[in-house]
Amino acid sequence: MDTDVLCLGESMALFVPGEPGPVDEVRTWIRTVGGAESNVACNLAMLGLRSAWVSAVGADAFGRAVVTAVAAKGVDVSGVLVDPARPTGLYVKESSASGSPVRYYRCGSAASGLGPSVVAGLRLDGVRIVHVSGINAALSDSCLALMWALTEAPRSTHRLSFDLNWRPKLWSDRDPSVLRELANAADIVFAGDDEAELVWGTGEPAAIRKILPDPRTLVVKHGERGATLIEGDSTLFAPALRVDVVEPVGAGDAFAAGFLAATLAGESLLRRLRSGHLQAAVALRTHDDVGTPLPATLVRSLLDADDETWAATHLGET
Repeated sequence: MDTDVLCLGESMALFVPGEPGPVDEVRTWIRTVGGAESNVACNLAMLGLRSAWVSAVGADAFGRAVVTAVAAKGVDVSGVLVDPARPTGLYVKESSASGSPVRYYRCGSAASGLGPSVVAGLRLDGVRIVHVSGINAALSDSCLALMWALTEAPRSTHRLSFDLNWRPKLWSDRDPSVLRELANAADIVFAGDDEAELVWGTGEPAAIRKILPDPRTLVVKHGERGATLIEGDSTLFAPALRVDVVEPVGAGDAFAAGFLAATLAGESLLRRLRSGHLQAAVALRTHDDVGTPLPATLVRSLLDADDETWAATHLGET
């Protein structure tokens, strides 16, 4: 079966507080799953696309749980490898509307052992988009080599999508300058203006475009303000929806999924940005990285709404 979008990157067991109160006093934790690329794959499957996730997990209970959870969303996980020696990574998230600090326990994880041989084994015939993030490049030397191999692989049928996904803790002993080269080698690039400011010294879309002249499509996200799309000679800003935010982690991945789905559908620039905002709203309204879909009738009406109606829309908690 052909795949619309193949997502490649680490996913981990994720623990969130199961009760209110200061984190150092929490005794009950809920285990779920988290990972940028698998989040995108799950959101795409939610939108009705054929998505696949490729990664590696340990031969442990956490690895089995991660693969089962992603597969349950309708994602093809047949390309996930099981490493008999390395463990599945995990992280802990403090959940709040203002931001969610995370603590990673992923050093030496199964996914960090991935390398360029994975690319040689990918079946890319029929794949329309391969989606990755800058996180992969920070995990290990072999993962960085994998990323270079992806940029060099022939793209006869697919486009390469790259989300900056800046994680400063992962780059403490690595050179982040490679992110510019990796992003510039992609066809579609997503970056938040705040993270671009930290990595490339500017969050202005026009300035980022000068830094990344080669990708056909550049999307700069401005948080709750909206997002700017630069494609060819066109530049368009679309405001975000007003949302009662429960917790923000995962919204960027959801935005990417909505945007990519609309791109594959051949939608207009505005509908592509709005599709990203609508899917981001799904993630913003839940503690989970992947939320419950918005009603299809609401989505259809907002995609074609006039600017005044869009601006007046306010989505509350689920």
